[in-house]
Amino acid sequence: MSKRKFKFTTVTAVIVANMIGTGVFTSLGFQLVDINSGFALLLLWVVGGLTALCGAISYAELGATLPRSGGEYNFLSRIYHPAAGFVSGWISTTVGFAAPTALAAMTFSAYLTSSLMNDVSPLVERAFAIILLASLAIVHATNHRNSGGTQVVFTTLKIAVILVFIFAAFVMVETPQPISFSPAIDDFGVITSGTFAVTLIYVSFSYSGWNAATYLSSEIENPQKILPWVLITGTTIVTILYLGLNFVFLYTTPMDAMVGEVEVGAIAARMAFGDLAGGLFGVALALLLISTVSAMTMAGPRVIQVIGEDFPRLKFLGQTNSSGIPARSIYLQSAVAMAFILSSTFESVLVFAGFTMALNTFASVLGLFILRWRQPNLERPYRAFLFPIPPLIFLALTGWTLIFTLLIRPVEVLFSFGVIVTGLIFYYFTSSDNKSESN
Repeated sequence: MSKRKFKFTTVTAVIVANMIGTGVFTSLGFQLVDINSGFALLLLWVVGGLTALCGAISYAELGATLPRSGGEYNFLSRIYHPAAGFVSGWISTTVGFAAPTALAAMTFSAYLTSSLMNDVSPLVERAFAIILLASLAIVHATNHRNSGGTQVVFTTLKIAVILVFIFAAFVMVETPQPISFSPAIDDFGVITSGTFAVTLIYVSFSYSGWNAATYLSSEIENPQKILPWVLITGTTIVTILYLGLNFVFLYTTPMDAMVGEVEVGAIAARMAFGDLAGGLFGVALALLLISTVSAMTMAGPRVIQVIGEDFPRLKFLGQTNSSGIPARSIYLQSAVAMAFILSSTFESVLVFAGFTMALNTFASVLGLFILRWRQPNLERPYRAFLFPIPPLIFLALTGWTLIFTLLIRPVEVLFSFGVIVTGLIFYYFTSSDNKSESN
């Protein structure tokens, strides 16, 4: 009997849910530390959306040409070397999904407890986050029906609540904040500065997840036809929602009230609707993050799965249950995410994870040029629209961000390089074991 596979709607929901999560509901507070121009702040999200869309167009060709689950692990292994793919998979396992999953669960708990309780201890917040992770891991480790159905329901609710929030806040606020969203003379210096480039790391993290469908390629119905449309549709939807959300945050709430704060959505809700209604919207925004944790719990373990399939010493990670679900990989990623919750601070993980994932996607999009050069006759069911413009835009904007982050936030970058070196060491021992077994 053939196993069920994920449909267009489910996989698009995975992308939207992966992207709309921790970043958009937290990063504005960090952006406001250095930037207070309404035009520059919204431009950050436009540039981030353009970068993600160009990345999605590039990944659409890679995913259609190399249709296998695993995302960057699959691409870099095929284009560069198995070591590059292994390190990419190592990054996805330790940082790319586990860290954002942990941050989304932590943000869920922060929003929920701040809306319902007073003076909650960090231990209680972490307990709520861990309970959420454990519950979703159990659901997604069952079968495609439960996993996909859960994802579609929570993502639909997420989009509906965001649209209601944007519309209601815009209508109900009688006196908007005295902020201009038109460009001013001083804005040119802001948007060409290193500060603007580094702040894009927060935005880049917020948009991370546009590539999530490529982690599920082997479990998608007709992936070579559907995958490109899933990537482009999901990214476009999220870009529009992000602009709407950040416009409303700035339109309704004084900048001073959000500077350095994590729960900017809850703060904006109270400013727009009052304490009672704002608290209810805070709970609603917390519930939105369930779909983010759910989507990452769904997509990320597929990287661990394909690593287990390719490396005999790790084959226990590649095993699936009777429904074709990589349950062991799901539980492993959730355990790593729980370790992040118990040991890490929020902003450092945000910058560290954002830089590392941007480096991962940069190498993959660069690989599109290498693949076309080395294998020009390879069958390509989808070719990147307006090639080479989208991948060049992605590489230019991402490279600019990476360089300034390296210069201005070297500590987080060193941790990122440490993860890469550790992955290379682990690959060396694993591949050595594989060679000895084959002799």
